Amino acid sequence: MEEIINKVANSVLEVFDLEDYYPAGVRAQIDISQWLYEGFLLKEKDFREHLNNQDWSKYQDQYVAVTCGTDAIIPQWAIILVTMHLAPFAKKIVNGYVEDLDASLYEELLSSIDYTVYQDKPVIIKGCSKKPVPMRAYVLAAQYLQPYARSIMYGEACSAVPLYKTAKK
Repeated sequence: MEEIINKVANSVLEVFDLEDYYPAGVRAQIDISQWLYEGFLLKEKDFREHLNNQDWSKYQDQYVAVTCGTDAIIPQWAIILVTMHLAPFAKKIVNGYVEDLDASLYEELLSSIDYTVYQDKPVIIKGCSKKPVPMRAYVLAAQYLQPYARSIMYGEACSAVPLYKTAKK
């Protein structure tokens, strides 16, 4: 019987797994519509009172996304004011949803990686993560890898989709 050889394990293929860079920590979503009159109208005095009565310490060391979940037209200062209350406690605050928060975290992380280790190597950007990796992180990773990698694929080694290959010299 012929020995089965794992060609993937023996290849020079570099796997770039965004899940490896997933920032640990609690994510929270704050919907400011809860502090609007009937969810749509911002009455400044009432809004400020609601904010002053919140226990912001419950967001200690958390990543927080702040948004308005209704179609209310709110002044820009409202989100900024919520941010001022959160700032002493939260690790990071963004305007938007948790996916926007994760994308922002990945933007920071991916910009600090040394991509020269992928110089002239075939790279596969691993898909199918168990953690909520936003699409923007995959797009950004591909952009950072392209100047260095000989080729870039997406997916799993057994069924990768080719995305990029340098021209032969």
